Amino acid sequence: MRSDPNVLLSVQNLTVQFQSDSHKSTAVDGISFEVREGEILGIVGESGSGKSVTALSINQLIRSIPNARQSGAILFRSDSELDLTDLDERSLQGIRGRSISMIFQEPMSSLNPVLKCGRQIEEVLEIHQNLGKRARKEQVLKLLQDVQIQEPERIYQAYPNEISGGQKQRVMIAMAMACEPKLLIADEPTTALDVTIQRAIVDLMKDLQQRTGTSIIFISHDLNLVAEIADRVVVMQGGKIVEQNGTEQIFNHPSDPYTMGLLASRPPLDVQLKRLPLMEDFEKAHNKIEFQKIWKELKEERPSGNEKNKISLLKVEDLKVWFSLKKNWLDFSPTYVKAVDGVRFSLKKGEILGLVGESGSGKSTLARALIRLVEPSSGQVFFDNLDVLQLNNRELKKLRRRIQIIFQDPYASLNPRMSIGQAIMEPLWVHKHIKTSKEGEQEVNRLLELVGLSPEYFNRFPNEFSGGQRQRIGIARALAARPDMLICDESVASLDVSIQAQILNLLKDLRESQHLSILFISHDLAVIKFLSDRMLVMKNGIIVEQGDAEYIYKNAQDPYTKRLIEAIPKGRKHKL
Repeated sequence: MRSDPNVLLSVQNLTVQFQSDSHKSTAVDGISFEVREGEILGIVGESGSGKSVTALSINQLIRSIPNARQSGAILFRSDSELDLTDLDERSLQGIRGRSISMIFQEPMSSLNPVLKCGRQIEEVLEIHQNLGKRARKEQVLKLLQDVQIQEPERIYQAYPNEISGGQKQRVMIAMAMACEPKLLIADEPTTALDVTIQRAIVDLMKDLQQRTGTSIIFISHDLNLVAEIADRVVVMQGGKIVEQNGTEQIFNHPSDPYTMGLLASRPPLDVQLKRLPLMEDFEKAHNKIEFQKIWKELKEERPSGNEKNKISLLKVEDLKVWFSLKKNWLDFSPTYVKAVDGVRFSLKKGEILGLVGESGSGKSTLARALIRLVEPSSGQVFFDNLDVLQLNNRELKKLRRRIQIIFQDPYASLNPRMSIGQAIMEPLWVHKHIKTSKEGEQEVNRLLELVGLSPEYFNRFPNEFSGGQRQRIGIARALAARPDMLICDESVASLDVSIQAQILNLLKDLRESQHLSILFISHDLAVIKFLSDRMLVMKNGIIVEQGDAEYIYKNAQDPYTKRLIEAIPKGRKHKL
């Protein structure tokens, strides 16, 4: 590293293993890379590729994991050149937060829920800078302004649960930048955020880097997003680096099939595909010509004119869901939050209808109101000519068999104490689709195969599966009720782009094979455009635009829709 004074960090032959009584797993396998002064380096790969373990190793937080073992060198140019792996804990405490800072993936779990946001930022200044109480507060307010917080005084006094996800992430960035570190590590800082907030966070980090000269390691599973911020890119798979190069080179001339797969798994905006390409497609492609052949076969022309002939399964008329903000029982004139405010739309049989909007737009409240998990304030909902709002409890139970919801977090929606076989069989018993356990086991195995899982998984528990597999289990459980309609509520928001592609393809297949109608809710307009026949755009409880998905993308009329489209991470045009 001494030969190049522009290199700030040099990771050399880093290996991290986790040792248990009977097994040793290698999370990071002999990787080497550098970060230069003032550079933004992107590290991209799927969950389990070793990205976060690498980040924890750089600032030596990996030492807090008892069964972790590391080897290799991590050279960092602070006041002098240091090998971070050789430093004791006291020396590292002087570096963490001051010279090397980190932004974690989930700001809610990273912020202390019982401390005000301002106080949490002050703690960093208290540890690393000799400032008085008043000076610390002034510095914190300035930091909040720097990260474009609109009401710094209010956020300073607020607890984490009182601010939005985007605001929490900005507080985390302010905390990380408090001491103007030489290196900032951002580990999935935008995952599951709205595309508009995601765009704002990326622009903010680029602006901070340009103003302060801080080097940044930006970690993500979304290569298109990394392309918008990074100067160079490291691609990781299975703990190894499969490719690293300048961003333009990675996009224009990817050399590894895995990189090609990550580039193509994101729903494209310029073409319509029958299916999204999967990683296994690219494992078969040994060169660029074979890849282009696969890509060509996936293209389709969107059929036109067929939707008009389909029969409506669901009709919603002037639906309102208002929540009262009564301060106490004596408050006779409460304020109302209009979560859903006069929504009107229809869903046809065999149609996929996309519902897009930012967090807080009313999407999830609308979905729950359709089956009265949330009671509407007024309006009408007709499902297959049934007046949903007039059904009694017994009739409502029958309706909920026909309309199933797949939630965003597949782990939280599965009982950790039940095997997946039991979880999928439960609705079969509840809705009396089976009479014996043997019959139930056969049906569960059929459903597992339908969603691309092996019947051998019957007796395994949710914690034994990946996020994508758990989402497939959730879909199988929903299908066990034999519904006519699926509501997918942000069901791919936090998945890797490659796993997301599998789930989106699966939903398309199920629409055809099971003749399902699907209401697909997402904040990601690129996903909605790929999957949906028609789309609804929702803002502040109101549908601001609706129509053919492809047409709206190309000819958006509402300024809000245009803003969502502009915020989609487009990366750089890759010449695959």
